[in-house]
Amino acid sequence: MKLYFQEVGAGTPLLILHGLFGSGDNWMTIARRLAEEGNYHIYLPDLRNHGRSPHSEEWTYEAMSEDVRAFIEEHALQRPIVLGHSMGGKVTMWLACRYPELLRAIVVADIAPRAYPVHHDTIIEGLLAISVETIKSRREADQILSRYVPETGVRQFLLKNLYRTEEGGYAWRMNLKVIANQLSNVVEGLPGNYRADLPALFIRGLNSDYVRDEDIPVIKQHFPRARIADIAGAGHWLHAEQPEQFLQHLKSFLQELDA
Repeated sequence: MKLYFQEVGAGTPLLILHGLFGSGDNWMTIARRLAEEGNYHIYLPDLRNHGRSPHSEEWTYEAMSEDVRAFIEEHALQRPIVLGHSMGGKVTMWLACRYPELLRAIVVADIAPRAYPVHHDTIIEGLLAISVETIKSRREADQILSRYVPETGVRQFLLKNLYRTEEGGYAWRMNLKVIANQLSNVVEGLPGNYRADLPALFIRGLNSDYVRDEDIPVIKQHFPRARIADIAGAGHWLHAEQPEQFLQHLKSFLQELDA
């Protein structure tokens, strides 16, 4: 599968993989900062069933990691660094364990290798309540979604997936049907025998419960060279909530790789 992507900068290849309901565009601000302040060629692909990338009935971490492997080979990237957030972090872990020889290092933002309970049911219900065939405006979509998702910022993020068709109506960029039906695939854990001896940085928000203290030994079982960095005052969207702290940890790790 050929993934849609954006790119910025020049130098060491670095891929950034977005999370559930997102797209590469969510990380453009961080990517531009890295490109301005360092020697990095940053690629921001949209994972399958997200953004402008193709839709598929197959939506698993195995399939998504294969897509990224193919992307690396298609663009002839020499041992890139891969950064992934949330779902993208799980894709990064799968990729690193299956193809460690392809990568230089990984950065995983606020996700652990364990399985998680399905916890996006209300969001899915709200998105499915929006009849894209009949709504007249984004405001109408927002009003419908607000019955399920009270947080304005979360709704704004989700509604970035809504776009105007050439016919003047609306449609979803993401493959909402497959995501809704296969959401359990996204919360599964890394296989127990998966292991990668690569430099690895796991960054967690201290206001988030995605990476708990008891997850750290499990992280190190899979990634023996992993280090953990904490960001105070940040939840799951740590790169958006505390971008300066996030960049500080990231750049410090990247500089050590170059030392």
